[in-house]
Amino acid sequence: MNKVRRLLFVAGLFSLFCPTVQAQGWQVPKPSPGLMPNPAAGKKLFEKHCASCHGIGLNGSDKGPPLLHRIYEPSHHADIAFQLAVKNGVRAHHWQFGDMAPVPQVTPDDAAHITAYVRAEQRKVGIR
Repeated sequence: MNKVRRLLFVAGLFSLFCPTVQAQGWQVPKPSPGLMPNPAAGKKLFEKHCASCHGIGLNGSDKGPPLLHRIYEPSHHADIAFQLAVKNGVRAHHWQFGDMAPVPQVTPDDAAHITAYVRAEQRKVGIR
């Protein structure tokens, strides 16, 4: 078990310090160095870019899934999954809403703020 933990720790360090981390052949978007993600800013950005599909209260709509759901807890969809979804879109895999298109007007910094908002709201309902 210690060997697995060490491997995960090294992989985590690599992803923090490697500027061109790859996931499934994609370059992973990175927020600006030193950015402090702000849930209040993220809420405004979410309402502007995400709420039409994911719902004003993150409860989903007829166009997209709820983000206040255990499927989106950090252990299943890490924060980087939000960055990748914004940049590359997502194939439908948990829900029957169809594929999510990329959202090119949302920057990596915006996605970090949005993720901070989503995580704060998830914690309020016991998703950790």
